[in-house]
Amino acid sequence: MSGFNILFVTSEAAPFSKTGGLGDVSGALPAALADSNKVIVVSPLYSSINREKYGIKLVTGGCCVHMGNCEEFYALHHTVLDGVDFYFLEFDKYFNRTGIYHTKAGEYGDNPFRFSFLSRAALQVAKDLNFRPDIAHVNDWQTSLVPYYIKRLGDPFFADTKSIITIHNIGYQGIFGTEFMEYAGIAKDDFNAGAFENFGAVNLLKGGLAFADKITTVSPTYAKEIRGPIGSSGLHELLNARGSDLAGILNGIDTGVWNPAKDTYIPYQFDVKRLENKTKNKLELQKRFGLIQDEKIALFGFVGRFADQKGLYLLRDACVRAMNEMVCQFVVVGSGEQEYEEFFSALPARYPGGVGAFIGYSEELAHIVEAGSDFFVMPSLYEPCGLNQMYSLAYGTLPVVRATGGLDDTVDNYDESTGGGTGFKFEAISAEALFNTIGWAVSTYYDRPKHIEAMRKRAMAKDFGWKKSADAYIHLYKAVKGLV
Repeated sequence: MSGFNILFVTSEAAPFSKTGGLGDVSGALPAALADSNKVIVVSPLYSSINREKYGIKLVTGGCCVHMGNCEEFYALHHTVLDGVDFYFLEFDKYFNRTGIYHTKAGEYGDNPFRFSFLSRAALQVAKDLNFRPDIAHVNDWQTSLVPYYIKRLGDPFFADTKSIITIHNIGYQGIFGTEFMEYAGIAKDDFNAGAFENFGAVNLLKGGLAFADKITTVSPTYAKEIRGPIGSSGLHELLNARGSDLAGILNGIDTGVWNPAKDTYIPYQFDVKRLENKTKNKLELQKRFGLIQDEKIALFGFVGRFADQKGLYLLRDACVRAMNEMVCQFVVVGSGEQEYEEFFSALPARYPGGVGAFIGYSEELAHIVEAGSDFFVMPSLYEPCGLNQMYSLAYGTLPVVRATGGLDDTVDNYDESTGGGTGFKFEAISAEALFNTIGWAVSTYYDRPKHIEAMRKRAMAKDFGWKKSADAYIHLYKAVKGLV
């Protein structure tokens, strides 16, 4: 066959809507797949989406989907981006609100209703468009009812449709009370320990994993980690039972946006033949954050969420000890938990000229930190895939990471005897392990500069574009359709 019809269902898709990695993947992967397949993406039309900016136009109003106990009426909107048809569900009852999943006060109480509607309506959109999907590719708990509906509703329109569910972070499973089951159309017979039941509650991700034809997650190592009792957040028995259907496919990065040779955010564009411009970016980064401007000082960067999962308490302790015991600098950009915001915002005064901090998020600063730092620190407790370490490699900024999930898959540990590798890894979840690895990077920087230069060039030669990931998904689609 020349290509697949792929129905891609997601609760967020960049650049239209995004809270994290799911949004990035849902914007980039369909575009990579569209080179040789017909792809349509179905997602909510949140009130935050700029319809005019993205050319989103009304297709039709008065669309109807039959939920478990009622009919819901919505409007369908459309735009094309990078060869992909994006269809948006306008349904003010569920999507005309300030946040995607929550506000500062907490999760929306009707989330199981909202995303049950998304899952059912996405299939209705395919029918209304007469788009018969070979593959329904869904993502996380928010769209995990799609495989269930395909299997249980018995609609002949989807008789040849196979379903793939991708786990972007198994820590979020969509666990709710049973009050939405009738609306969602979850049969009582399927409320059991092998499907949706989870200690008396409904676990939507669990149900999706039980009914999908294939399961993927966003890196090979994470696929192994989620089969253990700790890494699975309780779903290891089901995942081990489905082990032959589980695959880890590494996410890619947008090399159009994250490319030091073309990056419009950074003062000096560079590549492996113009590494002197990386040094100029370092001096500019030091200047912007009030650091001592000296290209010879080892400079560590961090950009991310201030949360325990990202290893912030390890970074907090290791950073202070490093500043007290080594010759180095740190630049920290991020926001999140208040205790970390307060701690890192106070560090520049504590270490003037040595530490810089920006509390919040700035796309420009994120690029400049990647371009100007010598090392990028990611001490995550777990990391399904991770993107910043791949950005760092592309910019010749050597990652210092904990060997978990996608961090372990994408960073090759430094070999001091040969100068091989692309970064520095540690395993123990401890500030001391991070401190020692920072020290290893610092000593390499000062004592073996030729190794640093070789590692930078090796890192920048890595290919983390989406084509490789898309090819792996297409191979999986062929397998589930019995074509390989």
